[in-house]
Amino acid sequence: MFSFNDLMTSLQDCVTEDRAPENVSLTLRLFIEKLSDSSRSSVKRCKERCLEEAFQLLKQISEAQLHVLEENHLLLLVRLLISLQLQMVSISTAFRKVDQMLQQLAKVNHLLVFKETQHCLHSIVHTDQVLSFEELQRACVFLEDSTVGREVWRESFLSLLNKVSEVFQVVLEQESLRDGPLCYIAVKVCLQIFQLLSSEVAPVVWDREQRGQTVQKILQALMDIILGECCNRDTRLLAGTAVAMLINTAPESRAGEAAAWSLLQVSHSEPWLLTVGALQVQCCPAGRDGVDRLAVSRGLLTCCRPHVLLSSHMDATEMCLLLKGLFPLVYTLCEEKLDCHYFAFEALTLWLKKVKECLADIWKMTGVRLLQDDSSLQQQLIHIIWTNSECPVEGVSEFVRSAFSLLLELYKMDCDQFHDTKRTLYFTLLERIINLPWEAKAKYHYLCALLPYLGTDMVLDNYAEIHNHLLKSLSTNHLSPCGSELYKCLIQQQKRELCDASHNELDLANQWARRWRPLLHEALMSDVALLQNNSSTHLLPSTFQVFPSAVDPLLASLDPFAPGHLHAWACIVSSYRATTGGSPWALQGRSTLQTLQLALGSAEDKVRLAALNLLCCSPKTKDTPTTEEMSIMKEFIPQNLNCESSPFRQHFQAAVTKFLVRIRDGCLALIKGQKSKKKEDATHSERAQDILEQGIGFVEWLGELPYSYLTPGHNYQRKKTSLLLLSAVLKTCTDTWSPDIKKGQPPASMGSLINRARQRGQWDFFCRTKQLVLISCLEDSTNEIRELSAGLLLRFFPHSFPDDIAAVLLTRTKQLLCSPRVQEAQMGALIIKVLLQKSEQPENCRLNSNISLSSGRKASCIVISLVKELEEHYLTAKADMMLAARNKPIHGVLSALQRCLLEAPSSVNDTLDHSLTVELLVLLESLSLLLLGLLYGDRDACATEKDAPPSFCDMGNAISSLIAQESGGGQGDGEECVLLSEEHSLVLTCCWVSLKEIGIFLGSLVEKILTESKPNKCLLTKDDLIRASKVFENILLKCRHWGAVEGCCAGFTKFCASLLSSNDPELRDIPAHMLKQGLQVVQSPRPTSVTRRAAGLPMLILCVLSTEEASKARPLLAHSMQTLLETAKTPLPEDWDQTLDLPQVCAVHTLQALVRGSGLGAAVLQFAPAVAILSLTLLSSPCWAMRNAALQLYSSLCSRMLGQRPSSEDGPTQHAMSPRAFFFHYPALQPFLLGELRGAAQDLQGPSNEAKLHLQPSLFPVLTLLAQLQPGVQDSTETLSDFLPPLLQLSASPIYSVRAMASKALVAMTPPSEYMNILIKLTAQLPGPQDRCCHNRLHGQLLQIKATLERALCSVSDPSSELCEVLRRVEASMWLVTEAQRCPLVRAAYLGVADSLRRLCCESYLSKLSDTLLHHLQTPQQQLQVGLSSFHQQAIHFLCSDLKWACQIWDNFSAASPDLRLSLATWVVDGWGSKHAGLTEVIQRVLQSNLREALLSHSAAYCRTYIEALVAVMARGDSTLPHHLPQSAPLEEPVLPECLDLLLRDLEGQRGGPEFLSQALYAASLLLSQCSHSSLKISMCERWCTFLECHRSPDAPEVLRMACAEALCVAGVPLMSGSTLPAIMIRLINTGLHLLQDQNQQVRMTAACFTSMLHHVREGKSQRSVYLMQVNKALPLLLDLLLEECWDTPGTLEVLLCHLPQADLRSVLREVSETGSSSLYEQDEANVFAEPSVMSTHVLPYLLHMAEKYSESSAVAQSLSAWAAENATPVLDSLAVCKNLQPGDALTPAWLALLMDPRFDCALCGLFTRAAFLLRLLKTSCDDLQHLCDPSALHMSLQEVCCLLSVNGVHLPSAVAAAVAGELPL
Repeated sequence: MFSFNDLMTSLQDCVTEDRAPENVSLTLRLFIEKLSDSSRSSVKRCKERCLEEAFQLLKQISEAQLHVLEENHLLLLVRLLISLQLQMVSISTAFRKVDQMLQQLAKVNHLLVFKETQHCLHSIVHTDQVLSFEELQRACVFLEDSTVGREVWRESFLSLLNKVSEVFQVVLEQESLRDGPLCYIAVKVCLQIFQLLSSEVAPVVWDREQRGQTVQKILQALMDIILGECCNRDTRLLAGTAVAMLINTAPESRAGEAAAWSLLQVSHSEPWLLTVGALQVQCCPAGRDGVDRLAVSRGLLTCCRPHVLLSSHMDATEMCLLLKGLFPLVYTLCEEKLDCHYFAFEALTLWLKKVKECLADIWKMTGVRLLQDDSSLQQQLIHIIWTNSECPVEGVSEFVRSAFSLLLELYKMDCDQFHDTKRTLYFTLLERIINLPWEAKAKYHYLCALLPYLGTDMVLDNYAEIHNHLLKSLSTNHLSPCGSELYKCLIQQQKRELCDASHNELDLANQWARRWRPLLHEALMSDVALLQNNSSTHLLPSTFQVFPSAVDPLLASLDPFAPGHLHAWACIVSSYRATTGGSPWALQGRSTLQTLQLALGSAEDKVRLAALNLLCCSPKTKDTPTTEEMSIMKEFIPQNLNCESSPFRQHFQAAVTKFLVRIRDGCLALIKGQKSKKKEDATHSERAQDILEQGIGFVEWLGELPYSYLTPGHNYQRKKTSLLLLSAVLKTCTDTWSPDIKKGQPPASMGSLINRARQRGQWDFFCRTKQLVLISCLEDSTNEIRELSAGLLLRFFPHSFPDDIAAVLLTRTKQLLCSPRVQEAQMGALIIKVLLQKSEQPENCRLNSNISLSSGRKASCIVISLVKELEEHYLTAKADMMLAARNKPIHGVLSALQRCLLEAPSSVNDTLDHSLTVELLVLLESLSLLLLGLLYGDRDACATEKDAPPSFCDMGNAISSLIAQESGGGQGDGEECVLLSEEHSLVLTCCWVSLKEIGIFLGSLVEKILTESKPNKCLLTKDDLIRASKVFENILLKCRHWGAVEGCCAGFTKFCASLLSSNDPELRDIPAHMLKQGLQVVQSPRPTSVTRRAAGLPMLILCVLSTEEASKARPLLAHSMQTLLETAKTPLPEDWDQTLDLPQVCAVHTLQALVRGSGLGAAVLQFAPAVAILSLTLLSSPCWAMRNAALQLYSSLCSRMLGQRPSSEDGPTQHAMSPRAFFFHYPALQPFLLGELRGAAQDLQGPSNEAKLHLQPSLFPVLTLLAQLQPGVQDSTETLSDFLPPLLQLSASPIYSVRAMASKALVAMTPPSEYMNILIKLTAQLPGPQDRCCHNRLHGQLLQIKATLERALCSVSDPSSELCEVLRRVEASMWLVTEAQRCPLVRAAYLGVADSLRRLCCESYLSKLSDTLLHHLQTPQQQLQVGLSSFHQQAIHFLCSDLKWACQIWDNFSAASPDLRLSLATWVVDGWGSKHAGLTEVIQRVLQSNLREALLSHSAAYCRTYIEALVAVMARGDSTLPHHLPQSAPLEEPVLPECLDLLLRDLEGQRGGPEFLSQALYAASLLLSQCSHSSLKISMCERWCTFLECHRSPDAPEVLRMACAEALCVAGVPLMSGSTLPAIMIRLINTGLHLLQDQNQQVRMTAACFTSMLHHVREGKSQRSVYLMQVNKALPLLLDLLLEECWDTPGTLEVLLCHLPQADLRSVLREVSETGSSSLYEQDEANVFAEPSVMSTHVLPYLLHMAEKYSESSAVAQSLSAWAAENATPVLDSLAVCKNLQPGDALTPAWLALLMDPRFDCALCGLFTRAAFLLRLLKTSCDDLQHLCDPSALHMSLQEVCCLLSVNGVHLPSAVAAAVAGELPL
């Protein structure tokens, strides 16, 4: 074949010379260009796009015009397309697109296309060589996707079969080829021949005269593959389909039927003969893994025609292949625990589908029902479905659900056919489903399937708990999808049933509301975040899809000011608009907009997001936002840029993107409308023009906004959000096409809108200034900001940097790559990646100008330069490691190489050649050996094979020796320091980070090279790859630093995956050889200390095994598990040393790594029983390290076996797997675990007087496993009943934790039907007062009674006779709570049982019990007893649950013992006091009256707990976000001042820790709010304010800053709402302003709560609830209040000015110039959230307002004049400095350094804020201050400097820029 490029050149010349019409020639040229673009592109989506455009161009040329072309030109065109088609063999969509073009040409000259295709394909079959993978793939794709290709193969199919037969002969003889892709593709070719060329194949199979040996050989090969000659499961399954497809070619039905029955002999264990028509092959089973039976059954079900499936056996005519032949096979496969469980259930589903298709014929054949009630077939199907509903194997549960649905459908068809109206099965299944616990996922899926057959009324009436269970499922992460699906099915079924009764929309909505409105309201207003989110995301859309009018009843009862209602309102209206497209503004009139404004300003992120979605969403993207919506967005967006929540930012970006899409698509529609309508109404045209201008203007505003907040002075949150919004603008409103995304590409007409905006001077998104801002982000301290900025620069901005920018960036990169700081080195790597893709001249990217580069490709130039730089770093490290660690630390260059080679758009083959690749590989090997040798302390020792890795102590000593050697000193001064020195940190960081980068880079490089390599042309030879494997092996086995090991594993996994997926068997052997070596290391003793769980050895084994193909039988995994299990079981030697790594311990740690590794997933579950038994057995080992390793292994294994733990707010301890399902999947564990329990129980059965202490190490882990199983599942087979006796016996264990866990395990293992029997049995054993008893047994029995009761009472509404008997026995045993029972633990356990039964107990019993408890509590205790405190807590809890008894105990508080008072206070602190409404006032009164005594107490614990209790009861709930103003009863005088003084003394004296001080501050604030004595109150207030001012600073402990914010809420609001001195008001407002900028989000929200409450009081709102506003809305409100109330008060100006950043530019520049990387780590600011520049924009309008007040107050004028006199000269001086700083036309390194420094940005904001303030002051001072400065000169200077800065990459905040321009309104 001719090459594509040659054909392209020839065809272009022909088109130029062709005499075809001009338009045809032009179209052809464009067509050829698109084909060329497609061939050149390496991105699949780009190829497809170019081919689609080429096809559209070709269709523009008619057949008649194509006929005009000369035949040789048409020939070239056909050859060009076939050549391109050969390139697209691996991309089926692209291949088919080229085939469509060939079909177009075939209409002109079919023979020509046929001959050229034939010529191309004949080269495959007419060769003496065995077909390669590529040739078979080509044959396959031409057969499947080429119309003409299929015609060619139809003529020469025998030749193709001969070649395939040859392939099988070679493949099956070589083990390395059997399991590879060559065997798979050969089988696939056979399948396609049998399927697509069936008429041609049939004679050679079924006609004895025409049969050929070729097909016989192929059939023999396929059967050998099926029966186990091949280990690749996918290949075997495909072979089964191919054989079945061959049977399907039978021309006569009987022949095909006989062949199918013959194939069913596959289940035989002995050799058998397969007959397919005229062919006969001998079949010898190679194993019993089930894949052979699976392949055959799956193939027959997939391919065979109905008459074959319904055929009967020749020896038994009543047997049907489908029912009697295939079903037993499939059923057995589902029952067996095989590795192919997923495919077995796929086969079951296929079987049910085939039965459904053939059901009518089955009835005709049998004459009876298929699924009779209680028939064996029905029972078998239900059994296999039910027992596998919780299967942990991925995908099985989906097939089980599908099978269940098919079974129900078959049963209905059966009943309809035979007129069965009872349909017993449905009701039986409903009852069974209802009895499943709510935690079972299958419950919801089965109910969805059953619902259509019973109707909603039947289900809802029988399932009373459905609402509760739905809410619980929606509160649990893994159950929420199935819970929401059930709700959707229920309302859809309800709608269908209601529509049959012809209701109108309103009636339908009311009917829905009657059933479901309470559920949705409860879910939307729940405190459980997951429930809220799931209800708004799933339930509401489903509701409005089915019942659109449900919005009215949902909104009717909502009050926006009630807690939770505002969020519910926003969710409902947003979902309604998004789902139905209905206008939200028409729902509740004008109040909708008012409520929306409240929601948009709410303190809660979720409320603001819901409101934003309401504003942005619309089903129609052309629905242009209104003017009001745009103005609301302009207000909302800047107020939400600094949100701390990452999910909020993501949703924020998504919502804004929707809004922008609406603007874009709406504007494009208007432009299209303007073009299509030449004459239209003038008013309509003007309105359309206004909408267009508004849309373009909004995008312009939003496109400019982010750049003001991307300067270094802003926090991470604001910069991240700004970049996300900028990304949304650029993705939506530019015409940049991105090949890596499928959706979201710009519309084809986007250019018209861009041109319209550019005509207005807008949408200049890519100017130099904006480019400089994004470049400054490349050195941000956070990786996310750097990556986002780089992504935007590369994707959207011009393809090359200007020369000055490129030069400065290169200089900066050189510095950064040599920085010892990892973060700075990563910055340098990212910048050089950006430079590589943005530089036109390759020589401009060289790091070293002395390096001569011959290559003209810029990528090669940079890579060569980096390799030389890496070599220089290596030589430096070899000569002087300390110097290298400081100035050439290796890891930066490695990161840069990784970026340039692996993240570049060009292919690695275009960048590297073999010599450079080898050079790089050798360098990486040398570096790794050098660094590992340094950690060894001996650079030669590392190279030896048998040397063990050094311990951490050895590594530390080696580095210390190196430092001492390099510095010329000795070993040190002899003093041991626990902190690492700076030099030690430098060397250690250099070593481990470089080793990590070597591993990551090498693995990724090998992966990319092997992926992109072409056949017979690879940059890496086998020897090179072996060398690379040695690098990995050295790092993983000879380094114990986990950072290096973990990073290396990421690269090693890629390395192994690339080799194991290779077609070359020699390459696939490399990881297998490494695994073998790793297992040998595990088995050999290691003379080193036990550290890091066997170091990197387990990870090496895990990485190899996790990359093994899942489609194979995983022989490496099986071998490794067997080896590790045998090693771990090996007895310890007699002279074992616990300080050394033992092979057995190493094996257990390796097993744990395999179990935990996500790469293996469920593949290890087949070994779970053996591993569990091993780990439990090893818990009895005498070796501590072995026991520790075994416990870790057991814990990891349990997590893997039990599957996903439900993630709900309540945090249940159980997993979602029931005991029955657990032992169904792991049957080998049942006898072992039962034996362990019986053994432990047997040990407890000795004589009671026999002293015995026998610990069974495996007992508690076994109980823990059983306790985690899901309780409440009925065990119909009663196979687990044997567990109950030993669990009951374990109640007598002498170990408390065993008794407690045995009670939980008992509940999990007991079926619901046995609950009452267990309770009756246990309560019958409760002793009388005179009976002798074992306290341990009695305590354990009470624990078991309580645990079983709690589970049993969950589903009990009316007590049964058995429960009444249990109740009677418990009441009769009340002596167990009296002093006659000496053990407090028993008394507490009995009280717990009584508390569980409380709602069922009679009043007399409760009264007597309470009286007994109260008497005990009030009786002084003579001696200390173990467990007495726990009993007291239990008794207090029980008594305080009843208001009468609670009041009695609290009324006697002062007379109670100290211990009892502490217990009562602890009970309040635990939150129980706030749960009893009537009791709260009593507790508060008692605590207040005893406060003085508590404060004077000598017991610090009592004082602390008491104050905490007082705070808890007076705050009444969440004090941080109150929805109501705090209210509490005033303390009596004169107790209050004295208590307040005591608290303030504690605060001032810093008594106690931060926790105590925070509680004391809250209590003092509560008392201060009640203080009425004016003079005393003022002094107290000043002391209180002083404490707040001391502890509001960022350096104060977080808990104290939080307490300051809470104190403002508690006392600040009452103080400021009364007649407070202005000075105190100013101090409180200033404290609020500081706390609103705090680093902790909760502190800021609490400070905003203070502002909200203050605003609420000052507004005099009538509603009781306080509207809690967002932090960014609270800050201007406080500033408003400051100026409104205190503008003329001394100190106001100082408060405003103290929030401005430093403005002395000279000192800032000096600091910047002196800054260098003096240390490895950088000290963070105390408050990284604070943004001085943003605060400047907040304060500026208020400063300007103060300036306007100059003439209204002499005091104000005096303070303003003093400030101006003091600051005029420094401001002018700084402006002059700033003006002289400008770099001119070209960027300089110094200026770039300033752009990247946050201090410079803050100083500029502070400077311009002061300058704008000074300018306004000069203008309003009536010539009083004119002598200081000329206003006009200052104004001109300001504007000039601003203009220069904006040109050079400085974006000042819009408020500052407007003030400088004189445009900022007051």
